Formats: sequence, C-alpha cells, structure tokens
Amino acid sequence: MGIYGVYIVSKSGGLIFNHDHNVPEVINEFNFTYPIDLKLVVENKKIVVSFGQRDGITVGHVLIAVGGIPVTGVQMDDGRDAFEVINNPGNYPLSLKFSRPRVTTNEKIFLASMFYPLFALASQLSPEPRSSGIEVLEADTFKLQCFQTLTGVKFMIIADPGHTGLDSLLKNIYELYADYALKNPFYSLDMPIRCELFESNLQLLLEQAEKSNVTNV
Repeated sequence: MGIYGVYIVSKSGGLIFNHDHNVPEVINEFNFTYPIDLKLVVENKKIVVSFGQRDGITVGHVLIAVGGIPVTGVQMDDGRDAFEVINNPGNYPLSLKFSRPRVTTNEKIFLASMFYPLFALASQLSPEPRSSGIEVLEADTFKLQCFQTLTGVKFMIIADPGHTGLDSLLKNIYELYADYALKNPFYSLDMPIRCELFESNLQLLLEQAEKSNVTNV
C-alpha cells in the first residue's frame, strides 16, 4: 500500500510543488505474430502506441525492448532499427516489451490546472452551502485525497486505493509546508517551492506513513 506522489497547487491553480514517491512501473511484454495489431509511431524520439490495445498494452505506452534487446529512441542496442525488425515478417513470433511513460513536469502542470476548475465546479454543484469541494477521488488503481487550506492552497496525495489515514497525513504535510516553506525568508507565496529541508522532511514523513500503514493492516 504505497504513496505515489504529493502535489501542492496554489490558490490561483498553478502547480507549485510535486514529489514522486513510489510511482509503480508498469511493464507489459507479449509475443506477437505478424502483422502486429498495434499501430506504432515516433513521438518525442520514442516509439509509442498510437492505436490499439491488448494484454495491458494501451495507447501511450512506450516500446522499451524488441526480442529481449533494449530500445533507445528508435534504435535497438545492437544497432538495428527497431521498425525494420518489427516490419520484417521473418522475425516473428517476436517479443515486444512496453512500459507506461512517466508523467513529465509539463503534463503535471497541465493536470493541476485541470483539477482547479473541477474543484470549484464541485463546490458550486453541491446541494449544501459552503461545500469543501473535492476531497477524495477513488479509482480501481489509485486514490486521490485533497486538503484545501483557508488560504486556498490545495495539498493532494495520490496513493494506493487501500491506503488509509491520508487526511491526517495531508495536514502533517501542511505543517511541514508552514514550517519550512512559509517561514523561509527567500520564499514568495504562489511561487514554486524549492526548499531542501521541506523535501527531505516530506520524504521521511511519507516513509513513516507507509510503514505505519503496513503495520496496521
């Protein structure tokens, strides 16, 4: 039951801090026959799936190995072009290994900007006045918990669906934020947080939370 990441969003909706903790690596390998039922294209100097899915391999997954040989960009480590190997019927059956790409910083900024209006919309749609907005989002593979301060700053944790005690953990993170970021004379509100003491203490807090959660199971 791990914690995948922590995000802090300013009152204006900008991502001011993110910390990847234990992001699970998703790797799928399958033996294909010719022709393969996936469409592969080159994006950002990587071979990715642009259409089709099977056995856990979906759109956006990156090709990382062909026939057990790692792929860097479009070239295999033995010097061959990955597309030439994949498009040659004589090489089949052929093992292809894919992984889910890591979310880039720009994508995290975009996702944070999307959560901000959803949070406000949820508050307005609530039949009860002074709704706190979105506090928990649950899916089959993760849980997102959000805590909004009185000043409008949002603290979010993404964790395993079975992880408990995230509400109190968020408040502890807020205390670290107040102690190490807000009291830093060089820090300005709503600006990205770059504080080693905050990050190191956050890392310790997350590790302790994971250990205590495992103990309580």
